[in-house]
Amino acid sequence: MTQAQPFQLRGHSRQSAAVAVFALLVGLGCTAPAAFPQSSATPAQPAQTQPAQTQPAQTVQPALPASTVASATADRSTAYYHAALAHTYEDMATNYGRQEFVTRAVEEYKLALNADPDSAQLATGLAELYFRAGRVREAIQTAQELVKKDDNNLDAHKLLGRIYLRSLGQEQGPKNQSSPSAQMLDLAITEFTRIVLLEPNSLENRLLLGQLYTVKHDTPKAEAQFKAAQAIEPASEDVVLNLARLYAENGDIKRSTELLEAVPVADRTTKEEFALGAAFEQLKDMKKAIAAYQRSVDMEPENLDASRSLAQALLADNQLDEALKQFQQLVDADPEDISALDRVSEIQRRQGKYAAALVTIRKARAKDPNSLEAGYNEGLLLDVLGRYDEAIAVYEKMTELTEHANGAYTAEEKANRSIFLERLGSVYHEQDKTAEAIGAYQKLIDLGGEFAKRGYQGQVDTYRDAKKFEEATQICRKAVAANPDDRDLKLLLAWQLADTGKLDEGLALANSLLNGKPGDREVYLQISQIQLRLRHWKEAEDALAKAEPFAIKDEDKANLFLQKGALAEREKKYDLAEQLFHKVLEIDPNNAITLNNLGYMLADKTSRYTDALKYIRKAVELEPMNGAYLDSLGWVYLKVGQYEQAEDNLRKAVERTSTDPTVHDHLGDLYEKTGRIRLAAAQWEISIAEFAKSASADVEPAEVAKVQKKLEGARVKLARQESHLSDTKQP
Repeated sequence: MTQAQPFQLRGHSRQSAAVAVFALLVGLGCTAPAAFPQSSATPAQPAQTQPAQTQPAQTVQPALPASTVASATADRSTAYYHAALAHTYEDMATNYGRQEFVTRAVEEYKLALNADPDSAQLATGLAELYFRAGRVREAIQTAQELVKKDDNNLDAHKLLGRIYLRSLGQEQGPKNQSSPSAQMLDLAITEFTRIVLLEPNSLENRLLLGQLYTVKHDTPKAEAQFKAAQAIEPASEDVVLNLARLYAENGDIKRSTELLEAVPVADRTTKEEFALGAAFEQLKDMKKAIAAYQRSVDMEPENLDASRSLAQALLADNQLDEALKQFQQLVDADPEDISALDRVSEIQRRQGKYAAALVTIRKARAKDPNSLEAGYNEGLLLDVLGRYDEAIAVYEKMTELTEHANGAYTAEEKANRSIFLERLGSVYHEQDKTAEAIGAYQKLIDLGGEFAKRGYQGQVDTYRDAKKFEEATQICRKAVAANPDDRDLKLLLAWQLADTGKLDEGLALANSLLNGKPGDREVYLQISQIQLRLRHWKEAEDALAKAEPFAIKDEDKANLFLQKGALAEREKKYDLAEQLFHKVLEIDPNNAITLNNLGYMLADKTSRYTDALKYIRKAVELEPMNGAYLDSLGWVYLKVGQYEQAEDNLRKAVERTSTDPTVHDHLGDLYEKTGRIRLAAAQWEISIAEFAKSASADVEPAEVAKVQKKLEGARVKLARQESHLSDTKQP
């Protein structure tokens, strides 16, 4: 009989290989060993799936003791036979999903190892079987035994590495140095370090080890492995992407970008272009981000992730028409893509197509009534359209969806809930439903932390606009008492005290917060605002001068220029104010309050109405629900004689800021210009009444006198009209 060759483990086509080996043994006249194991737990099997037996079943013999096995001569034929049966049972376990076949396969492997105890291939096969069967501990023990016998056993090291990788991926929860996942990560690194030494020119192994070091935040070692992989295959997409990701995760976006840009455009893959687009997006270079995303999409039009990123970049760059086109294509490709529908609606809203935007967002909500983003946007659109009751109903529904009876929320749940509570409070505030607004903001306060600060601010603003200044002060004191170390809330109280006649107390509180650190910038800005409202120009200028050294970031500089511009305008230094406002817009072109202030100043103090309209329209596009901006827009339309547009915007402004005397004054002017004297007089009467209830810092006697004069003139005209009518009625 021909001597059988040592058994070789095969990784693929196991069933056919096993059957072929079994057939070969039978063809060679090899008989089955005396003891062919049958598991008592194995149920009856279909005849065609049972291994053929040439001898009657006999009693199972136990595995030989290790000492006996070690000294025994390897019986390769017997090992070959049992290995073939083990493979057959493995395939049956796979095909039928029955655990008993796994058990039989394990038994056959053990019998094969009894016959050839030094076979690393058989031991590796058994370890692999344990691993696939989920018996991880036994797989690890078997593989570790192999490594102890031969530290150069590459297959055993690879098996251990795969086991640790899978275990690492399955573990959940926070990681620390002593956590199971951290330990598993170290074990995986140990194995792949050895694998790399045994197989140094394997690109896959180098990349895996580099990724493991990346997870461990060991950047130098991760980079070293990726560089080694690059030396093996310089043009590898995986190498470039892993290195770029490593640099980006360490905050070196510029280096990540340079690495990706170094790949010639003609050689870049769609993934590399996508990564380059993301890098440029992080660098706020939207034009280059758009170009990279577009190249990625051109190479792989069906890649919806690239299309979505391109659309989002276009939207961020205010290319609304192109962004709309891209998002609409995403909707066409997947009508169930609620996120794309949300973006389409957002663009339509920003384009002023509010009715169309509402139709779109309602399609999204119909697909998912519990979508928080769609619910937020529907409420926003209803608010913009002045359908306040409907907006309130939507926001109330969303607050119910985000509410937990036990009051316990995750950080993300708090953030989501806070958005709806804030919007709900805002709509109530706009509608002068003071009690309801205060209630919504109280729920925001109950969330604690930064959410509470926003809730207190909302309550203070609501009471102030309702001209309930004492209640506003009480809220400020309550907020500070609840958060005694919070500087922002103390500044809010300082503002309120100074605004209600307690200037010295307010300034003392603000000055007590100064400590010579960068945070002083905000304190000085607040002091300047207090002095500005009280018309203390010199003191306001001094505070801004002290804030300037702390304005390092562009955002801080923009805020400083804005306040300097507002001060210059109040001092009637209009040319200087315009220069300062433009400095803000150079830093932040979408600064809505600056756009509004500049536009209103140009309309009120010059005849540059075209420029004024340009700035204010943009402010309204950015914040279509801001009553002050709507008032400014209506005021400019009134100046240029476009009375229909003026009335539309001024009426909306009155709806949203009904306690602002200036807004009523402007609407009165519109009514007078269009011959509706009685309506004009009614608006001026409201304006005078609101001035009377306002804080002294908000009232300029000259402005009140102007409105009073207009009201008296209107009353004279109305009296004359009534007299004329009375005369004409007499016979």
